Amino acid sequence: MQNFRLRVFHTVAIHLNFSKAAELLYISQPAISKNIKELETELDIKLFERVAGRVKLTDAGRITFEYAESVLALERKLSFNLGTLKQKYSGSLRLGASTTIGQYILPSILARFHEKHSDIELSLLNDNTEKTEKALLKNEIDIAIVEGSSKNSLIKYIPFIKDEIVAIVHTSQTLSQKEEISIEELKTMPLVLREEGSGSLAVITDKLKEYEVKLTDMNIVMHLGSTESIKSYLAHSNTMALISIHAVTKEIANGEFKIIDINNLEINRIFYFIHTHGQLTGLSEMFLHFTQKSITNGYSL
Repeated sequence: MQNFRLRVFHTVAIHLNFSKAAELLYISQPAISKNIKELETELDIKLFERVAGRVKLTDAGRITFEYAESVLALERKLSFNLGTLKQKYSGSLRLGASTTIGQYILPSILARFHEKHSDIELSLLNDNTEKTEKALLKNEIDIAIVEGSSKNSLIKYIPFIKDEIVAIVHTSQTLSQKEEISIEELKTMPLVLREEGSGSLAVITDKLKEYEVKLTDMNIVMHLGSTESIKSYLAHSNTMALISIHAVTKEIANGEFKIIDINNLEINRIFYFIHTHGQLTGLSEMFLHFTQKSITNGYSL
């Protein structure tokens, strides 16, 4: 029963980009423009304007956006509550996940969730922690799981599972002959780390500060934007990386990578569910409980 024109307007208003809205809604850009024009005709007022080639909301557009947020949230709530009565849930759930979680933790959970609730449309935004939190605050996603807690006062953080960041090397490289190193030796190791804005890099930086070690003290040869690219790089270079144990468990088991112990240094962290303050939507809360139960029941990730 969702008002599609309002959904089109809402999507354009969030991204301020007609082609991005078309991509997200799986319709053509002319169809986006048509729906916006029809809504403007219905309301008898201009909702968007172009300034220096960029799309901006008018004053009327900003007011309409606030109402659109409320209307679409109420429709999601209605759909969930009716689904509760029928024991059949439907609607859409916009998820976010920082890179490591989206690649290595969520896939199996999403598969089980879809198997149980096939009428719920799922979408997943997968980016680093910083960008995922920004997407949440811009209402581009409903709920997310991230690799660190930046303690943004606008966001509520709910502990999910523990993680450990480990030092790994590829077994084809000479560094794999080492069993353990000291923190001082770590400073000399050629390192590949994640990019600025990633939860992994933030946790590593904070932990090293406890030992009065800065990133500038390290021998960082490269920052890469994904854990998979780091693993591929290590296969061709005699370098070390610090990454989540969840991202390399299978490769360690089959002998492709090896963990190098760092004396007196453990980099532990917690993955967090995040959402904006206030009550979760029914679907978001259901997904949160489903995911927590999956981990509690020991399902393999």
